[in-house]
Amino acid sequence: MKVDPNTIILPLPTEDLFKRKEGFWRIKLPNDFVSFLEVNNGGRPINSSFKCNNHDYAIDRFLCLLKTPRDNQLGMYDIDVTLTQIEDRLTDNEDLIGVDILPIAILFAGDFLCLDFCESRNNPKVCVWDHENSGELDPISYHVADSFEEFLTMLSE
Repeated sequence: MKVDPNTIILPLPTEDLFKRKEGFWRIKLPNDFVSFLEVNNGGRPINSSFKCNNHDYAIDRFLCLLKTPRDNQLGMYDIDVTLTQIEDRLTDNEDLIGVDILPIAILFAGDFLCLDFCESRNNPKVCVWDHENSGELDPISYHVADSFEEFLTMLSE
């Protein structure tokens, strides 16, 4: 899977930033996703199409990790900025500390590609979060792949 190098959002995330985010979100990001962001932070994939739940989806852009999103003209694509806007629609647990479903890419038409930590805080699956059918404390998502690495192979097909 290739990303258009002209769309990568700088600065690239550091090990310290990953650790801080994982602590705040109370999850362990998969190594393949961390490696991806270390090189392709917020980039647009060249082949953006994949199938899920009998639908064709297209990635507009992967989200990024930035230390100070407000200081970056592309800060609106930061994972935390996106999470803040929709977080009450990404969990069914009002007492949750951390995240259940973490958005990682913007899909055309308003949905998001996400890492789903509901079953495991260390080994998330990849899902599509459905913005139209999700409500407050009532997320609707569709399984895409068992890992981020498996998902990337879907974009290479």
